Amino acid sequence: MNDDGNRVTLSERQIPRRSLLKTMLAAPLVLAAPTFAALDIARAAGSISPKGVFTPAPAADNLAIGAPADLGIDSKALQAMLEGVQRSTANIHSVLVLRHGKLTAELYRPGFDRSIYSLWASRRQFAQADLHDMRSVSKSIVGLLYGILLDRGEVPGIDTSVSSLYPECTALNDTARRAICVRHLLTMTAGLEWTEPSPVRRASSTDEIGLALSPCAYSYVFQRDVVAPPGKLFTYSGGLTAVLAEIMERSTKRSLRQIAEQNLFVPLGITDWEWVGDVYGTPMAAIGLRLRPRELMKLGAMMLAGGEWQGRSVVPVDWIARSITPSIMTAPIGGYGFQWWSMTTRWKDRDLSVTAAIGNGGQRLFLVPDLDLAVVTTAGDYGDPAIAAPMNAILHSVVTTMSA
Repeated sequence: MNDDGNRVTLSERQIPRRSLLKTMLAAPLVLAAPTFAALDIARAAGSISPKGVFTPAPAADNLAIGAPADLGIDSKALQAMLEGVQRSTANIHSVLVLRHGKLTAELYRPGFDRSIYSLWASRRQFAQADLHDMRSVSKSIVGLLYGILLDRGEVPGIDTSVSSLYPECTALNDTARRAICVRHLLTMTAGLEWTEPSPVRRASSTDEIGLALSPCAYSYVFQRDVVAPPGKLFTYSGGLTAVLAEIMERSTKRSLRQIAEQNLFVPLGITDWEWVGDVYGTPMAAIGLRLRPRELMKLGAMMLAGGEWQGRSVVPVDWIARSITPSIMTAPIGGYGFQWWSMTTRWKDRDLSVTAAIGNGGQRLFLVPDLDLAVVTTAGDYGDPAIAAPMNAILHSVVTTMSA
């Protein structure tokens, strides 16, 4: 553990983080998906899913459990879909399904994975208790945190000019940049040049490297060229998320880790988590969160319940509504709200709205409010956009199992 209470691996101690970031973010390592054979290891409680067994195991996380048939789900169809994932050669690590506030299926399987600071991927066993990189799912969590603090009057309103919050930043003195508001950070429409791979853009390089090596996010982000008036052009940018985190920290005099713990994780009973830091130890707001898949599912259940968890309001319901409502279209995916993606899925000849937190490598939290349904996936194909196809297929397959 380091001074912040975060785990540090052997490779992190031996190789400077600066060098690792340059190597891993500039040229992501993508290994061929392995063929999964029967494992000759003893399966203990909470380990990988035994073949064909996807009934959620009890855990001390207060996540309710329900049988598929009791939740309006075709249990045979869901079983067949999960068996297909279990047999697949895709590098998928977990799939979880929740409906009407109850976890009804979970699958864990071994695969190749690497951390942000790892130089290579290694084969790992994934189980219920294991933390997993969330990557850009972190952005969606930062968005929720801003809404919580805004409701308490602890951060500036979303129509506040960012230049008023950074009077020391000379880059914000020109007319174009003075028009940037907090709203534009939330919706990725600040109109500033930025290169970063996303569900709607393939890129061979990324400005995430420079961001991670910069001692403060705002000075790095706001010196970018202006390419459009604020609010007019969607440009996916982890830099804008980092500035949101900076604003929260400056306004509350607390670190992002403290803000997340006190305002979101403790209310949800999430005790085992990490927020990986950059070369200066500052949490990487846009990509650094690590959670258990079931804890990510808690966040999904809370959002489907209008921001409540076990009778307690955690995130204001109006903030959730604004977060999942597209503020700008992002073809071909759909749209983008306050750090959350939107798209559609097909069910019984109807198009249903889907809200998603999406992370590099196959990390997903899909929400289908019309079906009161949440689907979580984790995987390890970082830097490979092809992982989107099996993740979307899992969502659509789960949706088709809903009988009512």
